[in-house]
Amino acid sequence: MALKPSDFWTWRGKIGRAAYASVGILLFAIKHNLDRAIALAYGYKWGIFNYWIFNQPAGIDTLSGQQAKYYATLIVVAIPFIWIGVVLTLRRLRDANLPLWMVAFFFLPFLNLVFFLILAIIPSASTSLPTRTTSRGFYYSVSKVVPDSELGSAVTGIVATAVLAIVTTTLSARGLGNYGWGLFVGIPFFLGLNSVLIYGFHRPRSLGKCLLVSLLSVALVGAALFAVAIEGLICLLMALPLAIVVALFGGFIGYILQQRQSFPAESLRVFSLIFVLLPGLVFLENAIAEKPPLYEVRTSLVVNAEPEKVWPKLVTFSALKPPQELLFQTGIAYPIRAEIDGTGVGAIRHCVFSTGEFVEPIKVWDEPRLLKFAVSAQPRVMDELSPYRDLHPPHLENYLLSREGQFLLTPIPGGKTLLEGTTWYQNRFWPAAYWHVWSDYIIHRIHMRVLVHIKSLAENNDSPQKVK
Repeated sequence: MALKPSDFWTWRGKIGRAAYASVGILLFAIKHNLDRAIALAYGYKWGIFNYWIFNQPAGIDTLSGQQAKYYATLIVVAIPFIWIGVVLTLRRLRDANLPLWMVAFFFLPFLNLVFFLILAIIPSASTSLPTRTTSRGFYYSVSKVVPDSELGSAVTGIVATAVLAIVTTTLSARGLGNYGWGLFVGIPFFLGLNSVLIYGFHRPRSLGKCLLVSLLSVALVGAALFAVAIEGLICLLMALPLAIVVALFGGFIGYILQQRQSFPAESLRVFSLIFVLLPGLVFLENAIAEKPPLYEVRTSLVVNAEPEKVWPKLVTFSALKPPQELLFQTGIAYPIRAEIDGTGVGAIRHCVFSTGEFVEPIKVWDEPRLLKFAVSAQPRVMDELSPYRDLHPPHLENYLLSREGQFLLTPIPGGKTLLEGTTWYQNRFWPAAYWHVWSDYIIHRIHMRVLVHIKSLAENNDSPQKVK
């Protein structure tokens, strides 16, 4: 059926999968090129992944005037496309006899792409397709592979999906060194969705059991990655909250799809789609290699001493006591002492951590107010917690990158000093909004360990280490 102009503005009626896919791809192409033109006009670059990445990690309140105009222009241009996308998605859901509230998935970053592709392959509710009662043909052959029993279909769904996920994870992490959307969002969604598609192949299953199957598939993959020395325990635990949420979302989509009579045919199509899409996304991310945002972590405390007494204690300081915090007992690197070669701009500071040392050329030496330094070399971020010795996944080095740091001393009444430590860093894990919460917390705890030590040295007037 040919589309009329009014079809883009009203949510009444239906739209088939072919028209929905064609119009969606065309509108995305138009929107993407408009965004590229706008970005170019403001002096910025624009790529596919910019729809999921906000390159202002400090927040919208830190935008400059030009940046505010730039993003405002993008938003204004996006409004008609959002309206059309919502309208067409509602009509596609109605045509496929799916709940209209699922239009909310249109607004979920990255997952809206998968949702679009699923809607593009699911046929209209009126289309004649093989059902669960079909007893011949290709679908009958598949039905003989998937056990009819509830336990057997659950185990098949979990194991078959987990095997494919482990292969893709190994390709992304160890083969390409890519820790991106495909790894941390695509694979958990794949686990949740496809394990439920197999689990519900013969008959609809309850929501609770579908979600349980989704979680068990995630657990199996995590255990396998730990057992075969692909990843350590701490990194897996950090990824777990995100993986659980995304896998449950995938399992929920699978639960809705398996309610349909034509589900067996559709499940195979969706499974095939995700099987091809996931490795493709991993390779695309690796090829584009999007530049991560620059984050800032600022930590401060009050020292009961004047800046002149605090300054020598931060330029170089004696060994800290062994950490008592659980965080640093898991293998995450922690500071031990600081040394320096020379004085003034050009001096080289060495901040020794449990895994090695940061080499920090001094950029600003404004005694006793500001010490600012670059980072020319840094050690691995942690020693993995694993039964295997010398486990070194690629992300231990050159994925959490410290770029600059500084100590700022501000005198306050009463002969006290506000001591502030700041680190500027990049995190090459995606989605950045999730992973920088972890990295911000870790860096903040590192700051506090150093600042509390400097405070103790200054207030007790302990002698600092000698400058080399």
